[in-house]
Amino acid sequence: MSVGWIVLGALAFIALVLAVYVITIYNGFVELKNSIERNWSNIDVLLKQRYDELPKLIKVCEGYMQHEQKTLEAVIKARSMINQASTDEQKVQAQNMLTDTLKSLFMVVERYPDLKADKSFQQLGYRISELEDQIADRREFLNESVNIYNIRIEQFPDVIIARIFNFAKRTLWQIDPEHRQDVKVEFQHL
Repeated sequence: MSVGWIVLGALAFIALVLAVYVITIYNGFVELKNSIERNWSNIDVLLKQRYDELPKLIKVCEGYMQHEQKTLEAVIKARSMINQASTDEQKVQAQNMLTDTLKSLFMVVERYPDLKADKSFQQLGYRISELEDQIADRREFLNESVNIYNIRIEQFPDVIIARIFNFAKRTLWQIDPEHRQDVKVEFQHL
């Protein structure tokens, strides 16, 4: 066998190994990207359930809270912002705003003992609280997937493949900076 055939065989072997390596890295990126999409979809399912429950909760509250129209309007406005959100960042902002307004709503409810005692309100409040907990859990899964993906597309030599195939950095689900501040707790004297 001549030296030319040996060199050609070695080059072919190196090209084959390189091709398998590139395919493996590419498939890893595709798997991570789809994991992120699945996690977003899982969050969307829960957000849709919460979105569907809110009109019922607002309806129950309206009869009791005629003087708290601003709070109810804020919840309705936040709910409509969700429909208008198109990017991941807008969706996160809209969902964070809705979470804030729901917290405000539940704080206002404390002033209405009859509303708090209402069975429909209790059931809806429990359901929405349960959904909030599930959404928080899913956000953790989403952020973990996004973090793994973002690390992979920045590591060498994966970064080369990521740039060739336009795998772009994804955004983590972040909370509003106001939520990092200490909460002021005051007890009212009876």
